[in-house]
Amino acid sequence: MEGLKAALVLFVAALLQLSILTEYPPFRTGSIVLVVLLQVALLRGSIFGAVAGFCAGLLLDTATLGTLGVTSLLLTVAGFWIGRYGETTARDRAHAPYLSVAVVTVLYAFGQLILQFVLGEPAPAGVVLRSIPLGLLLNLVLTLPVYVLVRRMFAPAELGERVREVRLLG
Repeated sequence: MEGLKAALVLFVAALLQLSILTEYPPFRTGSIVLVVLLQVALLRGSIFGAVAGFCAGLLLDTATLGTLGVTSLLLTVAGFWIGRYGETTARDRAHAPYLSVAVVTVLYAFGQLILQFVLGEPAPAGVVLRSIPLGLLLNLVLTLPVYVLVRRMFAPAELGERVREVRLLG
């Protein structure tokens, strides 16, 4: 059931990004799919985040007729590492959604630039560097409403359950 919810949320985010955000030049630098993916990965873990990132990237690659696998690779890595970050230290921290979006937005831009260069496609570094501040700002503005929505849909199991007894294994 969790996978179906994640697929639905990421599909709607991809539709929003491809149909609305790319039509307006100031919003082209932001990525609602990236923000949604990071919030899902933060709450559900590394494997779930990696699979969701791959599927969302594949959807974006096929919808835009881009180089197949570039966005999938970047979103898979982003989903895995933010899921791992959520598993190990930061799932319940207030700054975790903002920190993960800020770091991954910058790394995603540089990763995309490097992959374009390696594949022999035009990779204008100046354009990417100029678009990072606006993309970072837009993604950070989207973080709070997306996090609230995703947290309601993917409520952590720890909220309702309390550990009453600690049992040592061994």
